[in-house]
Order: sequence, then C-alpha cells, then structure tokens
Amino acid sequence: MALNIEDYALISDCHTAALVGRDGSIDWLCLPRYDSASVFGALLGDENHGRWLLAPAQPEATAIRSYVGDTFILSTVWTTATGSVEVLDFMPHGDRRADLVRRVRGLTGTVDMHQDLRMRFSYAATVPWVRQLTGESAHGLIAVAGPDAIVIRGPLLLASDRRHTSHFAVTAGETVDMQLTWYPSERTTPRTIDVDSALRTTADWWTRWGVQCTHQGPYRSEVLRSMLVLRALTHESTGGIVAAATTSLPEDFGGSRNWDYRYVWLRDASLALEVLLSHGYENEAENWRAWLLRAIAGDPNDVQIMYGLSGERNLSERELTSLPGYRGSGPVRVGNGAVSQFQSDVIGEVMVALHAARVAGVGETRFSWPLQRALMTFLEANWQRPDQGIWEVRGVAREFTHSRVMVWAAFDRAVRGITEFGLPGPLDQWTRVRDEVRADIDSRGFNARLNSYTQYFGGTDVDASLLVLPQVGFCAPNDPRMLGTVARIEGELMRDGFLLRYRSSASASTSVDGLAPGEHPFMACSFWLVEQYAMSGRQDDATELMDRLVGLVNDVGLLSEEYDVTNGHQAGNTPQALSHLALVRAADAIVAGAASPILGVAH
Repeated sequence: MALNIEDYALISDCHTAALVGRDGSIDWLCLPRYDSASVFGALLGDENHGRWLLAPAQPEATAIRSYVGDTFILSTVWTTATGSVEVLDFMPHGDRRADLVRRVRGLTGTVDMHQDLRMRFSYAATVPWVRQLTGESAHGLIAVAGPDAIVIRGPLLLASDRRHTSHFAVTAGETVDMQLTWYPSERTTPRTIDVDSALRTTADWWTRWGVQCTHQGPYRSEVLRSMLVLRALTHESTGGIVAAATTSLPEDFGGSRNWDYRYVWLRDASLALEVLLSHGYENEAENWRAWLLRAIAGDPNDVQIMYGLSGERNLSERELTSLPGYRGSGPVRVGNGAVSQFQSDVIGEVMVALHAARVAGVGETRFSWPLQRALMTFLEANWQRPDQGIWEVRGVAREFTHSRVMVWAAFDRAVRGITEFGLPGPLDQWTRVRDEVRADIDSRGFNARLNSYTQYFGGTDVDASLLVLPQVGFCAPNDPRMLGTVARIEGELMRDGFLLRYRSSASASTSVDGLAPGEHPFMACSFWLVEQYAMSGRQDDATELMDRLVGLVNDVGLLSEEYDVTNGHQAGNTPQALSHLALVRAADAIVAGAASPILGVAH
C-alpha cells in the first residue's frame, strides 16, 4: 500500500520527477517527462504496479532524511543494529538524459541492503521484457516494451515472479552505485555516467540557482524550498511549469475528486511567473513568456486554460483500468477534462503576469504585445459569458465574481501598458470596458445586505477566491467591503483553523461544482488569508496563521494541494505549485506588512 502523501520526497532533473518514500521505495516515476506514462506506479496502487525499493534488509532499521543543502539530492541515513549507511537519491541535472542515481555510502559497521525492482511500463499496463546486460564489466538489466527501454546498472539483480531482487553488504567507507536510464527502445543502450561528476554538477547547479533568491526575513527556509519546488516543476527545455508532479492523488480519500495535474495551467504558471520575477529569477520569467507565446499562438478564440509541456492542446481526459488508485481512491485519470472549459479569469492572470514582467524590466518582443492585444480583443467579445471559474467546476457555468474581477484586471493591465509603457492600443475603448466591468461587479457581485462580495452574481455564498481581489488591485485590503467579505469567509469557510475553497452542497445535483461533496482545506486559500491579514494591518493574525501553515509541510518542506486536518495528512496532488507559490506570497506580505501596517490601493 502507498505511504501517506507527506511521506514522499521529490527528486527532479527539471524534465521529470520521482517520489521517494520514507521506506526507500520510489513509488512514482514517469519517463522521460512529467506527463509521460509511469514506470513506477505503486503510488496509485501497490508494489505490483511498479516500484524500486532500496533499504536495509533489517526490518527494524530507522531512517532520517533531508535534502543536501538547497538541492533536490535526497539524503537518507539508515541506522541498524550492525551499522549505518547513507543513501543519496538524485536525478542528474544538465546531461540531457533521463537518469536516476541511487548511491549507498557506508558510514559505520556493515549494513545488509535489499533491492526490490518491479518495472511496469505504460501506467502498469505492460510488464517489459527483461534481459541481463552483456558486454560490460558491471551487472545490469535492460527492460524493453514498445517505444520505451530502461537500463539499470548496479549489484546483480535476479528475477523472481515478475520482479528483480538483490542483497548486498555495505561496509564503512564503501560506496555502491545504482543507475537507471530511460531511452527510446530503437536506440543503442546509453553508456554509464560518472556518478561523482554528476553528483557535483547537480549539487552545484541547484545551489547556484537557490542562492539567487532575494527573499530576506521570516520563513526564508520555507520560501527558498518553495522556490526550488517551482523550479523543479519547470521543464528545462520548454519553460512550461506543471501544476504538480502527480496525477489522481485524491482531494478526498475514497472519493472521486482525482485529477491529472501534470500539465501547464495558464493561471498557475502566470502566478508562478510573478513570484519568480519578484525574487530575482528574470531568466525563468523570460523562458515562461516564450513558452506562453508559442502555446497560445494562433486564433485567440482557440485559447485553452491549460496545455502540455510543449504547448500540446489535446489533453483529453480518460480513466485508466491498469491502476486502482491511491489506497483504492479511483478512478485514476490521465488528461484533464477541464481543458475544454471557458474560464475568463485565465486571461486576467496572464495579463497581470505579463504586466509584472514589464515592470520588472522584461522588454516586449516583436510578438508579445500584439498577442496581448489579440487576447484583449477576444476578451472584449466574451467577458460577459458565464464560465467555470477558477475552481473548474463541472456544474453549471455561472458569472463568478472572481472571474469578472480578473477580467477587470486584464483590461486594467492593458490600459496601463499604454499609459505607463507607451504601447500602442485603443486606450479609450479598453478604459471604457474596464470601467463597465467594475460597475457590473459592484452592482451584481456585491451584496450590500450581507456587506460582502459573493461567489457569483446573484448568489449569497462566499468563496475563498475573493481574497484575490486586493491582490490584483481591484480594491484596497482595508476597504470596508473587503473587510466584510473576509469576516464572512472566516465565519463560513474556516474548518479547524484553515480555509475551504467554498461550501459544498449535500449532493452533486445542488453543488456549485457539480460533484459529490467532500474535500479538505485548500492550502493556497489559507495562504491567501495570511496575505490579506498582513495587507490589512492584522499582522499578529497573519503570523499566527502562517506559523500553523508552515507546520504542515512535510519533513523535507513539501506541500500538497489540501490538508486533512482531522487525520493529520496531506491530500491531493503533490508537490503543488499553487500551494508553494502562495506560501511565498504570504511570506512576502508579512515582511511588507511589518514595514507598513496597511498596504495596497485600488487602481
């Protein structure tokens, strides 16, 4: 059975990622990209769905793990009755290969180690044909199925019942390396790598990247790890930022809210761009903008809310029968049905991010501003359409207040592109639409009797996404209407000290999202509340909530999408880019709030 979600650590080469459990088992690995089919899929089933276990043979062994400095090199120190070893798990960076290395170093005494390797290609639908590696002095296996091949080098592995096992002893001062390399099956077997060199290069690269982080103040270690997570989820070649490294980890254990997050959401990636820009990572920002221009090039009417890592558009959702789901929480989905939804807020997030890039000094290219003008032309013709909103509801489309505010933000940033940066465009026309959208929100998205903004026009419920309003400058954080909204959010969406996204109805037919009820507090929403507290002068409340939130990160600093407060476990896909970037924003707001008690003004 899969471990608790918080029991997994991430390793990444910025092309794909693996999840390594506290027990020494790699239970999730897709090769060669984040969105490729899994080779190890035990995370969504059990060991027979693919895993690579490396641990002491003694069942009483104990482990302490951490990342090596500011890297994604995972160190696990195992202690047994006979000695201790360190296992280093990492994916070499910069070699343009799909490699994973496991190095065992003897620290004291002698430790008997055990390997259990179960390769299952194509989301555990295929058991590969495996043969021993020949023509080399080292032991190894070659596994082939269809277009995929893997070579594994290290201690001799012997076959037994569709798995391969080995036992070997490691004494103090001894080093034993294991290497896994994926390659297209029509090509020749890749040569072994120099592990010492790969380890140094990888450590140096992550360290150099992390040292650029400009955040100073409380929560620096959490901020830096979150920035590193965002980089680990950014594809090196394309610049696309995936929302998470996994698919189908449930928002509600035993429920069906299981989605594939291994794609690039324009919304999440735009928010990540702003965070990267504000912390000294202009190069990543330029790479993402280049990805954006490629992905959405063409007719603005065809703009999607998400794309594949290279800008792929066909992300049709399907359910797998080869994987039963995390602890039986099915179905397991590949692709995402929300790809065909209309979500008007997405263009707002994109325009806000691109404006932030201009402010940071990232100049427009020959095509970037014309593309933004085309997006605004599309939005001008479609902004009054009901949509599925930020939460991608699978129920009836509505006029969500957050979506309309992001429409306002889109036109606001377009206008400011003209007035502040001298870019060409229909200033009077965009100003008129911006003001018309604001008037519509004030008229139909605010309930004067309840003194709060509402989830959607004509409704009475609140939604945590309303906390974004002052973030984008629609209103000041201490605006009486915003303070009234915050009071309702605190009163109606707080569960055990953390925020839900919205209230779910008792049945799918009456729920705003069209799904059966059941989910846990959403990590990003609580971080948004921290930001609101800090910006509106409630510094003590901001710090108190922030302290509780950072207490939910796992032992290596990772956050998933949601948190099951009752049982004390992370929930949903992991690590979640939105959770980590919201953490960074919240920490920044606390620093800024300490310097100025009340921040922000409406544009």
